[in-house]
Amino acid sequence: MRVTFCGVRGSTPAPGPDFVRYGGHTSCVAVAPDGGRPTLLLDGGTGLMRVTELLGATPFDGTLLLGHLHWDHTHGIPFFRSGTAHGSRVDVLLPEQVAGRPGDAHATLARCFSPPHFPVEPRELGGGWTFAEIAEGARTVEGFEVLAREIPHKGGRTFGYRVSDAGGSLAYLSDHSPTGLGPGPDGLGERHEAALALASGADLLITDAQHLAAQFPDVAFLGHASVEYDVELAVEAGARTLVLFHHDPWRTDDEVDAVLALARDRAAGRVEVVAAREGLEVGLGG
Repeated sequence: MRVTFCGVRGSTPAPGPDFVRYGGHTSCVAVAPDGGRPTLLLDGGTGLMRVTELLGATPFDGTLLLGHLHWDHTHGIPFFRSGTAHGSRVDVLLPEQVAGRPGDAHATLARCFSPPHFPVEPRELGGGWTFAEIAEGARTVEGFEVLAREIPHKGGRTFGYRVSDAGGSLAYLSDHSPTGLGPGPDGLGERHEAALALASGADLLITDAQHLAAQFPDVAFLGHASVEYDVELAVEAGARTLVLFHHDPWRTDDEVDAVLALARDRAAGRVEVVAAREGLEVGLGG
């Protein structure tokens, strides 16, 4: 599979000259089979607009898998030109809002954008769009094996995902609040069973790096993880590469550089660490 980072910011877009190298778009990761175009998109932040470039302005034919429904993960949906193009297919999957009780996915998503807050609602994006909730568990999506697990995050049910094919695997825990389950062995948050199951032996662990441990407890109420937690989770889970993601919208390029250096120092060679940036492509399995 080939993984392309289209939006890497958290909470809100970050435009301007201080955010050019890593990019200012919010969460979206495109996954493509070897030699193919992207067919699986993880989250629909404003980075979703960049997917059209990857498709050469042709209609999208695939699935948009949402981890949760906060603005920074949905606001790109109405502006996805390849999704609204004639002949597109966009199957939107979002977490079951109440475990064991399937609901109306379109009605739930419409709470993110519909009048009077936005001029259209999701079903108006085109006849190729469908909307459904999914439960925790394993399923095949666009030829990839996908494992969905609930992870702690404030303000609505949130899933993390593991995406695998014959060539490799990635774990995607975009918004993750492990301190919500307790301090864990070192005060950074629980390395809980769901996170470990998703990340175990993954080639890429893409996870929430919005804060530093020194910022807690002042920012704990926002529902995110610390960079230091990410390193320890990656090491404990045996992930090959940790990708710092969901950068704080106030964190400039130079500050992301500094956070990356801090994470690499903490890792001390136990795991490779990189910082997500728009346009970064990673091939798994050759």
